[in-house]
Amino acid sequence: MAEPVLVDDPDDPRLADFVALNDVRRRERIEARSGVLVVEGTLAIRRLLATGRPVRALALSEAKWRSLADELGPIAVTVLVVPRSVMERVAGFDVHRGALASADRWSLPGLGAVLAAASTVAALEGLNDAENIGSIFRTAAALGIDAVVLDAQCADPLSRRSVRVSMGEALSLPFTRLAEGERLVEVLRAGGYRTIALTPDPDATPIEQVSRRPGERLALLLGAERPGLTADTMVGADERVRIPIAGVVDSLNVSHAAAIAFHRLAP
Repeated sequence: MAEPVLVDDPDDPRLADFVALNDVRRRERIEARSGVLVVEGTLAIRRLLATGRPVRALALSEAKWRSLADELGPIAVTVLVVPRSVMERVAGFDVHRGALASADRWSLPGLGAVLAAASTVAALEGLNDAENIGSIFRTAAALGIDAVVLDAQCADPLSRRSVRVSMGEALSLPFTRLAEGERLVEVLRAGGYRTIALTPDPDATPIEQVSRRPGERLALLLGAERPGLTADTMVGADERVRIPIAGVVDSLNVSHAAAIAFHRLAP
């Protein structure tokens, strides 16, 4: 088992992958340029290790190093043991979970391959909140969704916040992203999927009245919190479906609506 290396200098170049994690725009630029992703927390790190993907760097508190030591033994990576105060200066916030890992990003699979291998997909349009994305990935993995398809405007499922909220499921659940200008409904229907658009519109079909035919491929379309799905998507979908709620509430959080729809319509 490799011995960990104590790092008490926030400017140590071995911590470069973890600099300014609290600066979202800067991280987007850094991660796009370097092709890196960052995972936070021991549970998500274990999910990363389970994928078998190479780990670039690990920055752990001494306690977290001890809890992960047996699992990290066979991994060819230097473990940096970092005091909490130093980790906070590097990351830009109090990393109270005491565990960070970085890995190289991977090329996303093609849309055709994703759709061919799945029977139930979550299709996301314009979701720009990283935590909602992460929550949907976690729920999708738990409730039988085979894959996630995102349009070009969606937030990054491999951002630190998305991966953390997904409890690491964003690292293993198949997903892909459409190119700019591609439309969800068109590509899904071309792939043989029945498309169901989720909406709070009172004129839509109540979800309890929706049934799934044996062997049918199904895509559940979800839009951003305020605008919801675009008008073109609503018109193009095979069916518009709502989750009945009390009239005093405007709508459900998109990740909560996703959970209900997944539970009702996934196999």
